[in-house]
Amino acid sequence: MKIEGEGQLLRIFVGESDRHEGRPLHEAIVLLAREKGLAGATVLRGIAGFGAASRIHTTKILRLSEDLPIVIEIADRAERIASILPDLDRMVTEGLMTLEKVHIVKYRHQ
Repeated sequence: MKIEGEGQLLRIFVGESDRHEGRPLHEAIVLLAREKGLAGATVLRGIAGFGAASRIHTTKILRLSEDLPIVIEIADRAERIASILPDLDRMVTEGLMTLEKVHIVKYRHQ
């Protein structure tokens, strides 16, 4: 597969303890992206953050370090990103999803 030109970057902000059907939510999202044939997904674990409840999650506070921020990034063509949004709407019950235009310089897979 070859992708170049205009695309979208989907970012999904969730907590490390968030789950979907018994598995970590970030893992379920990565598996969904792979199942739908998207170009790829990357999961980033944050060292600190807060969300809608304004509660700080950080590695410095032991009891809160179990629910660190997680960001899942997926870049692909806009129509391919759009194809997983209904599934993500059902899966992500708390969190934030953002979309932005990106220019894909190079993506190659044989």
